[in-house]
Amino acid sequence: QVQPVESGGGLVQPGGSLTLSCVVSGNIFSGNTIDWHRQAPGKEREWVASVTGSGRTTYADSAKGRFTISRDNTKNAVNLQLNSLKPEDTAVYYCAYRTISRTYWGQGTQVTVSS
Repeated sequence: QVQPVESGGGLVQPGGSLTLSCVVSGNIFSGNTIDWHRQAPGKEREWVASVTGSGRTTYADSAKGRFTISRDNTKNAVNLQLNSLKPEDTAVYYCAYRTISRTYWGQGTQVTVSS
């Protein structure tokens, strides 16, 4: 059973940084794309960033210049570096492992940006 597990969330002041990690266990293929999404209170889940198996990255406009997604296929892990955090970045951040037939979601990790 494929299972992404996120970690690294927490409380941070505006302008601060956090590194989120996602480790995907199970029978996975390093060529598949892994995404980060987030869901703020009272809002729909939104896509944040993606990294393909070959390392190509894409970002939502809200993440460009502040967030960096990276991948370590030897560890089945994907990190999301969050810099220059703003209160509006407060959300539960989810890792998603994509296959042709379905997407596997983690349970999420809470990021709270507040002074």
